[in-house]
Amino acid sequence: MTAPSLTNSRHIVIDMQRLFAEETVWHTPAVTEILPNVLDLTHAFADRTLFAKFMVPAAPSHATGRWRTYYERWSMLTTGTMDPAMQDLVAPLAALAEPRNVIEKTTYSIFGAPGFHERMIAEGVDTLIFSGVETDVCVLASLFHAIDAGFHVIVASDAIGSSTPLSHAATLEHILSRMPEQVEFRTTAELVTAASHA
Repeated sequence: MTAPSLTNSRHIVIDMQRLFAEETVWHTPAVTEILPNVLDLTHAFADRTLFAKFMVPAAPSHATGRWRTYYERWSMLTTGTMDPAMQDLVAPLAALAEPRNVIEKTTYSIFGAPGFHERMIAEGVDTLIFSGVETDVCVLASLFHAIDAGFHVIVASDAIGSSTPLSHAATLEHILSRMPEQVEFRTTAELVTAASHA
C-alpha cells in the first residue's frame, strides 16, 4: 500500500521543554542531542508544525486518579514548587512557536489535549510526523493513539530520544518494529527533502 504524501501532514514536536532539557530530576540529555534535527524539521514543515507541552499541576492534590500518586512522587516538579516557566519550550523552538500551534497536554499522549483529534480531522490531516522526547513515554503514547485513530504515522528516527537510551532502543527495535504497516521510519534529511516537494 502506498503511504500518503506529506501534503496533509503535521509535524508534532513532543515535550521539547526546559523541564526536560535542564538539570531537573526529569533531565533528558537527548533533548540537546536531537534539537538540531528537530529544528531542521520545524523549519521544513514551518506552518505545519505543532508543539506539544507536558503541563504539570500546581500540587499533587490538583491531579486526578493515579496522576495524583505520580505527582506525590514528583512533587518537586509541580508549579507550586518550581518555576512555572520550566514548562516553556527550549529557547530555539520557543522563538518559532506561535500560540495557535502550541498544544498543552496533561497526559502522556497529545491526543489527551482537548480538541486535538477534532482539529486534525477538521484540517484534513492524514499523516503525523513525530519528533521529541521521550521515545518510550510521551512519544510512544502519542504514536499508539495516532495509530488507533487511523493516522499514517512517521517517526523521525534521528529526532526522538529518551532519558534512558536502552528504553529508547528497545522501543524502536522491539515494539515499533512490530508495526511496519502502521509506523514508518524516516530520517530528518529524508523528511526535509520530502517536505520540499509536498
